[in-house]
Amino acid sequence: MDIIMGLFLDSGFAALTYKHVIMLLIACIFLYLAIKKGYEPYLLIPISFGMLLVNLPITGLMDHATETLPGGLLYYLYQGTNLGIYPPLIFLCLGASTDFGPLIANPKTLLLGGAAQVGIFVAFLGAIKLGFSAQEAASIGIIGGADGPTAIYLTTKLAPHLLSTIALAAYSYMALVPIIQPPIIKLLTTQKEREIKMEQLRDVSKTEKIIFPIITTILVILLLPSAAPLIGMLMLGNLAKECGRIPKIVDTLQNSLMYIITIILGLTVGAKAEADVLLSLSTLKIVVLGLIAFASGTAFGVLMGKLMCVLTKGKINPMIGAAGVSAVPMAARVVQKEGVKANPSNFLLMHAMGPNVAGVIGSAVAAGILLRFFG
Repeated sequence: MDIIMGLFLDSGFAALTYKHVIMLLIACIFLYLAIKKGYEPYLLIPISFGMLLVNLPITGLMDHATETLPGGLLYYLYQGTNLGIYPPLIFLCLGASTDFGPLIANPKTLLLGGAAQVGIFVAFLGAIKLGFSAQEAASIGIIGGADGPTAIYLTTKLAPHLLSTIALAAYSYMALVPIIQPPIIKLLTTQKEREIKMEQLRDVSKTEKIIFPIITTILVILLLPSAAPLIGMLMLGNLAKECGRIPKIVDTLQNSLMYIITIILGLTVGAKAEADVLLSLSTLKIVVLGLIAFASGTAFGVLMGKLMCVLTKGKINPMIGAAGVSAVPMAARVVQKEGVKANPSNFLLMHAMGPNVAGVIGSAVAAGILLRFFG
């Protein structure tokens, strides 16, 4: 009996608390949503499993390294997140998977991507009013960009103690794009506006596609050096894709490296989901502010689309402004779906991809601005 009792006292069961149980249940709920419902499974599965692992007592997976004892496995993997390495690598892979052609063909849509970032600063001001520090408020606001890697990157720099909460909120709202955006689009546009058919985009030459990432890198980083890690990696990936000289590297970036970094990033973000952080009033505030940020970004994008519609005398469908958030390509698909509902002959997908990729650039620039002032 002493042996059996000793085994029990040395097991995780003896150290299990009600907070651990709650966190394990939350992790299982997220796994259910990712596996059964298909909500952002590529990232939500590793995040949820990271939550599961770190909330099983006395595993030591996130133990810090000391002079006498080595750190846990997830502690070492987390250093890539903590040092801001994984998010830029995700941007490198994203750039290799993104076509900037629609943005180059219609550069006016850059304004739509910029307008959609206003939601970031709306949530930032709201967070300040609720008592968060400037660094915490900046990290919360970036959820409005609907760009998970950017949210993770900025949070690790400004408010690492909120990393798990902000990452979960950011990816949850990205997964809910098809649910959140349509009501906002319908509220802010008329049936006539939603029926507008846009002219086919011009063909973009290979030379233009090669020059674009180079010029963008030079101009943006000279203007905002703090955005260099994200913008630099995004544009390098895109240049690798468009130059056509290194197809094997591009294939690796689009597939193998993207999935490897994604699972490690998700696992280590989930491993920061301690019960004391998630089970708090601050978490509820962050979830609400994140929703406000995302909804505001969508709304400002649509309103800018309405303004451009007036200025162009009805040549721009205001709905494409909703794609200004950088949830690529889900936001563009939502616009396409709503366009077909209003007018079955409507094809807005490529038009919406312009502001969609502009939103990726815009969110990285917004993160650079916040890092410049509060980092």
